[in-house]
Amino acid sequence: MANTISSTISPEGSLEILSQHEVNRLHDTSRSGLHELLRSCALAVLNSGNPTDDGLALMETYPDFDIEVIQQDRGVRLKLTNAPAEAFVDGKMIRGIREHLSSVLRDIVYVYNEIQTHQRFDLTTGEGTTNAVFHILRKAGTLHPSRDPSMVVCWGGHSISREEYDYTKHVGYQLGLRELDICTGCGPGAMKGPMKGANVAHAKQRRAEGRYLGVSEPGIIAAEAPNPIVNELVVMPDIEKRLEAFVRLGHGIIVFPGGVGTAEEILYLLGILLHPDNADMQLPVILTGPADSADYFKRIDEFLVYTLGDSVRELYDIIIDDPVEVARTMRKGIDGVTEYRRRRQDAFYYNWRLTVARDFQAPFDPTHETMANLALHREQPVHELAANLRRAFSGIVAGNVKERGIRLIEAHGPFRLNAEPELMARLDELLNSFVAQGRMKLAGEYEPCYTLN
Repeated sequence: MANTISSTISPEGSLEILSQHEVNRLHDTSRSGLHELLRSCALAVLNSGNPTDDGLALMETYPDFDIEVIQQDRGVRLKLTNAPAEAFVDGKMIRGIREHLSSVLRDIVYVYNEIQTHQRFDLTTGEGTTNAVFHILRKAGTLHPSRDPSMVVCWGGHSISREEYDYTKHVGYQLGLRELDICTGCGPGAMKGPMKGANVAHAKQRRAEGRYLGVSEPGIIAAEAPNPIVNELVVMPDIEKRLEAFVRLGHGIIVFPGGVGTAEEILYLLGILLHPDNADMQLPVILTGPADSADYFKRIDEFLVYTLGDSVRELYDIIIDDPVEVARTMRKGIDGVTEYRRRRQDAFYYNWRLTVARDFQAPFDPTHETMANLALHREQPVHELAANLRRAFSGIVAGNVKERGIRLIEAHGPFRLNAEPELMARLDELLNSFVAQGRMKLAGEYEPCYTLN
């Protein structure tokens, strides 16, 4: 039986007093309420440090866990019942976990009140969605207009080898020595390693205000708790807004080895950069890993060229087993971004100029029907094919780690994907390589959540 503690705490940092209506929504356990969303995200945050990528299993481990928001004259209190004991030291909650819990509550309330149910933002348009992403980030305090470009977005898998994990730390260390900051999906593996490395390097460089920004969304938070190094956390309402936040916040992007989720991110990024409006966009992209990961990137590169064309290689560099060269190349690239934005008088803290087509913004709900209906063929513009491939991989991620996706697979069997024969063969080969390399789950034997026709 899991070891638990019950406690009442005050949120860390500033959190506005909630209205009675907001408190009622957080208590509401119906489909229209926010309680289950808050409960699942809060439990994952409290379980930070314990490697798992199965949100359903976590909920089953702590079936009696609950969280209640209590409104008081001087602010909000959180009543936790049967919370994981690892979140406490001598009966007091670890401060970083309390900060993350507060961020989750802040963003859930803000997104519901100001984004999803407010006429201020038209989420059916590109402009409205981009503005919503901006306002969520501003509310979270992640936009720093006084700082020069320094934010490196690091993507990669949570289920990676020890060698690959250590490599991400070495790259993060070299980035930190060059006074660059780190933004990741805030989970384990390749999302944690660069922050650990940069943290040590920032200490050596006496960089007192080093940034370790985690950008997540509820389904991912519930499966992969924020790693303890994250000192700024923002929770976006869905995967599409999360990915847009990455590309508008970041001044450069590094991709480490991963699996389907990493492939999804790569296709999202390259699909955007392939849009004609972004032809002159300055955004350095590096794919990198240790020597043993060379074949992983070779397979990714071949799949990208087959599906998106030879010109896609102009959008990224592949650097194998050389953390110093990765950091030098990224530092030079971000210096170029700084000059590019100065010439155009663009903001350093948010890339307004980047065009993000609607196909990359509209939320995709992976169900058996929507997955089967994806247009996976090459008789369409390359950025549209990239969008559909991204959706296919997003659905596989949902079936692997998200509670709703896992339940759909349990109830109706694997998702079914349909594609033209040659593309299907290439996709099958790529996905099988992820399975063979153990890149689908943190632990246990992988049972595919998809079938290919």
